[in-house]
Amino acid sequence: MNDCLFCKIVKKEIPSETVAETERALAFKDINPGAPTHVLVIPKEHIPSAQELDAAHGDLLGELFELMAKIASDAGLSRGHRLVTNVGPEAGQSVDHLHFHVLGGRPMSWPPG
Repeated sequence: MNDCLFCKIVKKEIPSETVAETERALAFKDINPGAPTHVLVIPKEHIPSAQELDAAHGDLLGELFELMAKIASDAGLSRGHRLVTNVGPEAGQSVDHLHFHVLGGRPMSWPPG
């Protein structure tokens, strides 16, 4: 996708503060953090949202969740953290590229919004 913000970050056309990277995933700090730790984890492949995932994405999802667990561990979030993905504008998805938020470092409330 030529106009996708996260695809441009993957291609290094837009700078980001990388936290971790694998062959198929990239993790970087959110520019507007909602918690002391707020990292976005994205597949390097353009997938618009979780709605488009299917069984063929199983290995990729495993890699993404393994990376999120490492990020939480490295950030010292042993007391807990939140993983969030939004699907569609009514849920708050602002970039049409699958991404997970890893949030932690403060108490979280429920419901979130």
